[in-house]
Amino acid sequence: MERRGFIQGMTAAGLLSSLGLHAMPTEVGKGGIPYRTLGRTGEKVSIIGMGGAHIGRGPTEQEAIQLIRSGIDRGINFMDNSWDYNNGDSEVRMGKALKDGYRQKVFLMTKLDGRTKEEAMRQLDQSLQRLQTDHVDLIQHHEVIRFEDPDRIFAEGGAQEAVLEAKKAGKVRYIGFTGHKDPHVHLYMLQKAAEHGFHFDTVQMPLNVMDAHFRSFTHMVLPELVKQQIGVLGMKSMGSGVILKSGVVSPVECLHYAMNLPTSVVITGIDKPEILDQAINAAKNFKPMSETAVNALLAKTQAAAKDGQYELFKTSQHFDSTAKHPEWLGGESPHVQQVGQQA
Repeated sequence: MERRGFIQGMTAAGLLSSLGLHAMPTEVGKGGIPYRTLGRTGEKVSIIGMGGAHIGRGPTEQEAIQLIRSGIDRGINFMDNSWDYNNGDSEVRMGKALKDGYRQKVFLMTKLDGRTKEEAMRQLDQSLQRLQTDHVDLIQHHEVIRFEDPDRIFAEGGAQEAVLEAKKAGKVRYIGFTGHKDPHVHLYMLQKAAEHGFHFDTVQMPLNVMDAHFRSFTHMVLPELVKQQIGVLGMKSMGSGVILKSGVVSPVECLHYAMNLPTSVVITGIDKPEILDQAINAAKNFKPMSETAVNALLAKTQAAAKDGQYELFKTSQHFDSTAKHPEWLGGESPHVQQVGQQA
C-alpha cells in the first residue's frame, strides 16, 4: 500500500503507534517533575521547559526573575531563549535570574538568527553577555523556515562554521536548530547536515494536537529524529494560545499530548505564577496515554485543524520574526558574494 493510502487508512493514534512514537521513559527529578534524557547527549532535562519569549513580555523584570527562579526551585531545569526575543530583554532578564548560583542548576539554551559566520558569532557573543555566562549548554540555529536557510547555514563562511568554532572554544556544548514552518524544510536541514558529516544534538519544532492533522512535523520529522537519536524539543503545544481559541482542547490536554510523544522537553510560555503552576502540575500528573485516549483527543481536533487555521505559524508570517527583520540573518557569505560577482 502506498504511504498516502496507509496513513488515510489508519487512526491518527494508530499511525503514531506504528511509527514508534511513544512517550519517552522518565525518571522523577527535583520537585517530582519527570526528567528525560536529551537525545544522545546523556543530559537529564525536565519534561517542561521555560519559554524565553513570554518571560520577556507581560511580567515586569522583577516578576520575570521571580518566575524563573521559582520554576528552577520547583524542578524546571531547561531554559529556552533566543538572541532576538523582545529586543534582547528576554536574555537580559534570564541572565539576571541565573545569578546567585542559579546558572549551575539549569540547562541553558539560546538561539541565533545569523546565517553568516560573522553575524552568528556576533549574536552568540552578545547573547553570552546578556545571559551573564561564559557558555550556553545548547545553541540552536533559529527559524529555519526557508529552503535556502540550510544552504546558507552550511555554506562556506556560513553560521555552522561559527557554532563549531564556538563549541571548540567552550562557548557552547551542543548544537541544534529550530523551525516552525514546514516539515520538509526540517528534513532538508537534516539532509544538509548529513552531507557535511554533522549530527545535530537537538531539533525544536511544533508538536501539538493540530499538527497531527496538517503539514505534520509529528508524522514526517519526528520518526527521523527518533531514528537518529536526536533530542526532540517540542514547542507551540498551544500555538501561543491560538490553539486554545478553537475551544476544543484545554491547556493541560495540549501539554499532555506533547509530553506523550518522544519529546525530551515540551517548551511552554510562562508569564505568570498561575501558568507556572499549570505547567508544573501538568508535568507531575502526566501519565503515558493509551491509544484510545490519543484517538479521542485527536478526533476532537480534526475538524479545527483543517487548513492550519489555528497553526498560524505554519500558514502566515505572524510568527516569522526573521521575515520581518531580514537584517538579523546578515548579508550573504563571502563565497556567495564572490560567485555572484562572477555571474
